[in-house]
Formats: sequence, C-alpha cells, structure tokens
Amino acid sequence: MPLRNVAHEPQAVWEALQAGNQRVLDGETVDVREIYNREGLTHGQDPRVVVISCSDSRAPIEHVFNIGFGDAFVIRTAGHILDDAVVASLDYALAALKPNLLVVLGHQSCGAVGAATGFVAGGELPTGLQRPIIEKVAASALVAGPNATTDDVEREHTRQTVAQLVASVPNVRRLLDEGALGVIGARYLLEDSSVETLQTFGVE
Repeated sequence: MPLRNVAHEPQAVWEALQAGNQRVLDGETVDVREIYNREGLTHGQDPRVVVISCSDSRAPIEHVFNIGFGDAFVIRTAGHILDDAVVASLDYALAALKPNLLVVLGHQSCGAVGAATGFVAGGELPTGLQRPIIEKVAASALVAGPNATTDDVEREHTRQTVAQLVASVPNVRRLLDEGALGVIGARYLLEDSSVETLQTFGVE
C-alpha cells in the first residue's frame, strides 16, 4: 500500500512500514510500479516518513520497507553519521513536508561501525577524508563498552544517533511533544531482510 494512503498519524505510518517489511520477509512484495502515479509526483511530494540511514548499497530503504516513489524522504551517509548538512536536510523535511515519522536505520555488517570498533580496540585511525566518519562512530563504540560485539555497537550507534536528534533538533522535540511525530531507532539485518526495532518515541 502506498504510504500516501496511510493516515497522517505516527502510529499508522510505523505500522505500514512494519507491514511492508513483513511483505519482504514473506516474499509477497507489492510491485510499486503498478500502484504509483509518477506523473502526479511532478507537482510536489508528501512523504510520510524521513529516514536517516547508512549509504550502504545493501540496505536500500524502499526495498527494506516495500515502499516506492514519494513515500520516504531519505538522508543517507556512511554510518548514518550526523553533520550540518544532514541536520539541515532533516529540519527542512520536518518544516516543509510535515512527515509523521522519523526513522534512524542502522544495519548489520556496517563497514563504518566495523572500522570504528577496530580503532577503539587498538587499530589505526584514518588520516584522510574518512577520518571524521570513524571518529563519530567511535564515540558509540566507546559507549557500548570494551566487550561489545560489532552487533552491539551497531545497535548503540543507532541509539546514540536518535538521542542526538531528539536532544539537539528543536523541531524533532517539538513535534514529538505535540504528538505529530514518532521517532524510531531500528536496525536492518542483511541475513534475512528483517528490521529489528531498538527504541521508539511517540509510537508503540
């Protein structure tokens, strides 16, 4: 079902995303090419969800949730790290597009997390352009603790990203308090295409 047919309510949007992922697991995905009016999208967009996720090619958001054109405003960076451009893009989406849900989606076997975990364990820190990515993810690895597995750090990094957004983006906090926005921290499992829910705000 296109998200445009879902009520403008955080819980309804979250349930629709969960149902889409279940279709993926069941092998009963909807062919989005048959149900989307692409010509109509030339007049504007009305996404129900903003997704901040990793750039990893193995975790395409529309396929993870079996959604299509115009359903999600997606912001992707390596390791779903936050910087000024990401936060500004999110703020634009919240102010101009009025989505009902914000999802931070980590994933299994994240290269950025693996590199940061290796650095925290005593490895070398890159000196080039990739260094800020590893530094930011390394903070989550430190919070996760010395005995944390890569899976643990992936989960913790997603939780830390959610915490930063809720604490530092005024529109996120305001819309949460008003009940107009739900926030989800989740992790996509490459091994079976399922989505693991890690934390929720404003939805169940």
